[in-house]
Amino acid sequence: MDYIDYYKVLDVTKSATEADIKKAYRKLARKYHPDLNPNDKEAEKKFKEINEANEVLSNPENRKKYDKYGKDWKHADEFEKAGYDPDQQQYSRQQSNGGQGFSGFEGGDFSGSDFSGSDFSDFFNSMYGGGRSRSQSKYRGQDFNAELELDLKAAYTTHKQNLTVNGKNIRITIPAGVENGQIIKIPNHGGPGVNGGPNGDLYITFLIANNSDFKREGNNLYTEASLDLYTAILGGETYINTFDGKVKIKVPAETQPGTKIKLKGKGFPVYKKENEFGDLYITYSIKIPTKLSDKEKELFEELAKLRNHEK
Repeated sequence: MDYIDYYKVLDVTKSATEADIKKAYRKLARKYHPDLNPNDKEAEKKFKEINEANEVLSNPENRKKYDKYGKDWKHADEFEKAGYDPDQQQYSRQQSNGGQGFSGFEGGDFSGSDFSGSDFSDFFNSMYGGGRSRSQSKYRGQDFNAELELDLKAAYTTHKQNLTVNGKNIRITIPAGVENGQIIKIPNHGGPGVNGGPNGDLYITFLIANNSDFKREGNNLYTEASLDLYTAILGGETYINTFDGKVKIKVPAETQPGTKIKLKGKGFPVYKKENEFGDLYITYSIKIPTKLSDKEKELFEELAKLRNHEK
């Protein structure tokens, strides 16, 4: 049997931390999980190798023994019994045979040891005296990913919606204020765990389509409103459309094109913060009248003369 480089199997360095090993294992285990690779013998083999490597490197004692004996792995059990330290190349304690050093290591291959039911390699079994069977190991289920399309009006209110994910129907509550591209996690709605392990999670990415007259930036909304020339010049009132109906606002006299106003609290709901809203920003445009009557033209000409006289 050959020596197995567990660090290479998990694609980590020998200086990898426990967190590094955990992250690498999860990434590879998901990639080669049997549920995602049905009837794929190579993926199944790789999955076993990954779990074996994790069984060693994630366990401080197993990793210490693995790092300590390295190429001398075949004689690990004999070294342990003899108290031999391969780093110091000396014995830490004497043998019962008159203090003589242990000998006869050549050919000390324990691949014939009987570890019935083991799903780990001979190398692992020789190092650790047999591993846990895969059928006894618990693995977390695969995470699922899904996309959900909503229009902006639907995202404005909290509502429930039915989804079909991997053949199963689930009903979820979508909080008001969800944003385009936002991902939310639905715990335990992913793939089933292996051998009693926990289920994976469901991650939903929201795709918000905007078919309204509003532009959304975060929790704020932006829109334009048209004023007739006379209201812009003389002042008055106008009605503005918002998501929750029309509102009447006052227009100051001599309002200029491009003037911006803010309606506080008339923007988009803040995600998962009840009764909190962004603001609505309105930019005015001025509608110039067309098809003027002769009398209207005459009056505008008089106004122009007055303005020029004042200058």
